[in-house]
Amino acid sequence: QVQLVESGGGLVQAGGSLRLSCAASGSIFSINAMGWYRQAPGKQRELVASITDGGSTNYADSVKGRFTGSRDNAKNTVYLQMHSLKPEDTAVYYCNVNTLIYSGGSYSLDDYWGQGTQVTVSS
Repeated sequence: QVQLVESGGGLVQAGGSLRLSCAASGSIFSINAMGWYRQAPGKQRELVASITDGGSTNYADSVKGRFTGSRDNAKNTVYLQMHSLKPEDTAVYYCNVNTLIYSGGSYSLDDYWGQGTQVTVSS
């Protein structure tokens, strides 16, 4: 299977910056899309940024120009650099990877989620 370990969340003042990391490990044959989602209290989980295996990125309108997603394929790691943070960015952030694994003599394609990391932006 696949394990995802997130790091980098915390408390920051409005206007500040944070960098999230998510490292994938396990029976990974290849990774397709990697991305970040967030869920604020009382709200649905939403896509923040996604990065294809070719490096193309897609962002939620609310974070365009402030957040940058990137990945290091050699390390199976995805990053989210966040600048100009706002109180409305406060949420639990989850990484997500769509990966092909090889286990028990067969391949399977599935989505995996990180444990979540809290980002709190104070005003």
